[in-house]
Amino acid sequence: MKITMMTLNLVIILNLVFYMTMMISKKEKSSREKTSPFECGFSPMSSARKPFSIHFFLIGILFLIFDIEISIILPMASTKMTNMTEWMISSSIIILILIMGLIQEWKNGMLEWTN
Repeated sequence: MKITMMTLNLVIILNLVFYMTMMISKKEKSSREKTSPFECGFSPMSSARKPFSIHFFLIGILFLIFDIEISIILPMASTKMTNMTEWMISSSIIILILIMGLIQEWKNGMLEWTN
């Protein structure tokens, strides 16, 4: 009896919250800009054969590389590596490799934003 009353109270509270959020939420009308697809800063109404700047691609790749680097280094501390010096050495090697690659791209002028 007690469980059914708690369940009934829970269902009533959940329904009240659901209907309150439906009433409070904004109802916005759709516009042409909201319904049109948007890809990588290109207008869908323009030509699809425009040349794509390689700088967008390179900056995206750099972001992904450093993002993956963080996801590799952070869990290393919570794994079975009980020796903190092993973690520091392996993390330092990963960061050193990434910094060397960043310096190489910088020297080659790949990070310069010129047309």
